[in-house]
Amino acid sequence: MKHIGRTKIVQILTLTDFGIEVNVKGWVRTKRGNKQVLFIALNDGSCIHNLQIVVEPDKFDEHLLKRITTGASVSFNGTLNKSNGSGQAVEILASEIEILGDCDVDKYPLQPKRHSLEFLREIAHLRYRTNTFGAIARIRHAMVFAVHQFFTQKGFVNIHTPIITSSDCEGAGEMFHVTTLDFNNLPLTEDGTINYNEDFFGKQTNLTVSGQLEGELAAMAMGDIYTFGPTFRAENSNTSRHLAEFWMIEPEMAFADLNDNMDLAEEFLKFLIKQALIGCEDDLLFLSNRLKEEEKDKKEEERSMELIEKLKFVHSNDFVRLTYTEAIAILKDSKYNKNGKFKYNITGFGNDLQSEHERFLVEKHFKKPVILTDYPKGIKSFYMKLNDDNETVRAMDVLFPQIGEIIGGSQREENYDKLVARMNEMGIPSHDMQWYLDTRRFGTAIHSGFGLGFERLMLFITGMSNIRDVIPFPRTPKNAAF
Repeated sequence: MKHIGRTKIVQILTLTDFGIEVNVKGWVRTKRGNKQVLFIALNDGSCIHNLQIVVEPDKFDEHLLKRITTGASVSFNGTLNKSNGSGQAVEILASEIEILGDCDVDKYPLQPKRHSLEFLREIAHLRYRTNTFGAIARIRHAMVFAVHQFFTQKGFVNIHTPIITSSDCEGAGEMFHVTTLDFNNLPLTEDGTINYNEDFFGKQTNLTVSGQLEGELAAMAMGDIYTFGPTFRAENSNTSRHLAEFWMIEPEMAFADLNDNMDLAEEFLKFLIKQALIGCEDDLLFLSNRLKEEEKDKKEEERSMELIEKLKFVHSNDFVRLTYTEAIAILKDSKYNKNGKFKYNITGFGNDLQSEHERFLVEKHFKKPVILTDYPKGIKSFYMKLNDDNETVRAMDVLFPQIGEIIGGSQREENYDKLVARMNEMGIPSHDMQWYLDTRRFGTAIHSGFGLGFERLMLFITGMSNIRDVIPFPRTPKNAAF
């Protein structure tokens, strides 16, 4: 086969210099035709669209053509022609064919039909070959790039915080332990507890739930920083919104208060959405049509907002800002609450807001994204700055349609004595956190930050309903396959 440099399909589809000789490589989606002509739909993952390859059977070995099956990997040399068919502008008339990888078509699980998302999770090594997961993967890449682009343009420094840690940022205790100890021969202390002095790190360590605390240390020297890495929660939740392993984006800003924090969060989310609308148009259109098809049998009031319209809606609207106390009053007085339509009834100050309450505020009441602030200290983390009322903290949550909370953040408590008091109040041993407390002793400053769960963002941008479908290899209870 004559060597010609490969051109990706995404580039081929934009070419207009017909008659040139090109090479394309990819995986066969479909093959149809007769003894006079074959039409092969080829996809190489570079875009949602297939490229049509036209093959004249009398020019090729019959056995070779039989090996061109759904799933096979094939290289084609040929001439770029203007397509006469509908749906594509160009096609390739094949002159040379090389089978790069045969496919056992009788056992190949991906057939040219609609497969359930649950089934595709069981074949994660092949689900990228579907249009749905190809689109999600390309959008995910675009969003990763956009995250780094945004913070780089804003002058933030990317910090790699540790995955293995001895601290618990949230105080929840639902962490994965990291150890090299032999479970069949555990070293014990005199009182019968595990002797972690014999472990690799000489103490009990875990997979991190957040890079925030270490990020704060960097912010107290670098000014504005952000982390973007994997985080882990050993929470036994089999829901469409929870993963045991997920990715978090966590900026921390020195000399920034809660208002600065809210401004950054809103600007950041709008930037990401704009980049998706600009750079992922074809993939978003496919996912939008997929969502319409999936919900066609639902009542009109139960259907989701059209995907691209939803993204433009959030991008073009200012976010509503109100306090937790104001939100509770709205929820408590709502017909939904009075008529018992909420699963969790709102009784008053101190209620922990659930997703149904957050979505009510966004989708029913304000019909805009919402930022809630000043939550009761009893339902928030120890590091959040205490307000003068001694009852609420300078927290903020950004609420989106269909998702609920997408960002959680706060102004951090910079006062040493107040921070120690909060840690004692919540049973967090301050002697293990002296490195964190020291930042409040050696040149402290007002500082703020937030966390954006990357998969929550992906759910919103793709319109998918299950978080397991927006991460390549989901880790959930009883599931660590691949």
